[in-house]
Amino acid sequence: MEFATEPGDPAKPNEDFIAAGPTTLVLLDGCGTPVGSPSGCIHSVAWYVGRLGLELFTRASTDHERTLTDCLADAITATAAQHADTCDLDHPGTPSATVIVARQVAEQLEYLVLADSTLAIETPDGIQVITDDREGQVGNKYRGPMDAAAAGTAEHVAAHRAYVEAMRAHRNQPGGFWVAATNPAAAAEALTGTIPLNKVQGITALSDGASRAVDRFELTDWQGALDILRQQGPEALIAQVRAAEQADPDGSRWPRGKAQDDATAAWCQSRPI
Repeated sequence: MEFATEPGDPAKPNEDFIAAGPTTLVLLDGCGTPVGSPSGCIHSVAWYVGRLGLELFTRASTDHERTLTDCLADAITATAAQHADTCDLDHPGTPSATVIVARQVAEQLEYLVLADSTLAIETPDGIQVITDDREGQVGNKYRGPMDAAAAGTAEHVAAHRAYVEAMRAHRNQPGGFWVAATNPAAAAEALTGTIPLNKVQGITALSDGASRAVDRFELTDWQGALDILRQQGPEALIAQVRAAEQADPDGSRWPRGKAQDDATAAWCQSRPI
């Protein structure tokens, strides 16, 4: 297992979370509110993802009798209880996170993906790419003004805030998109599955700040990204993303909400059984 993580802005906390053990990998990408937009919570997004990540990793790695869906629901409930007395957990801007979990149980690899982080599983039949694109589908109808404004300008800041606030009406709602926040029912909306362990050659987990290399910037395809991870390491993939971001600081070539985003990449090669 190799992984690397880097904040989009060195002056701000990294809102990604990653933890790995002998059988389990957990990656979260925190989601918050833009400056000037209320959240109802006194805590930072980094605070939230740190606690949710630890709750989820502990459960998923130690209690193999519970499904990954149940582990995530339990972790959401336990994290909500840690700030229920101080924060408005019903506020639509409360901190949230995307989720990836991959876990070995006996002869199977179990996985769970919620929201727009990406899990890629290498098998003899090719690369199985699992990502939950419901947020992107909903967001397409709102992102026009944000994409039209140059990143870093007052117009882009205002358009990004309007985009985030418009998306709140669809978050954790039927017909919308789902993230881990305070409602454990979101766990049941995750994409889940199993693959026989003897078919798994490797797994890759990417927050959307790292998957930009493929799904937004198109610097390479999925096979190319996995080759970079295998041959050069996760730091090299993130470095390519950073170079592309810095070459397009105003988002004119690649319109995006954040000029630079937190980026996390993890790669694991399976050992023969």
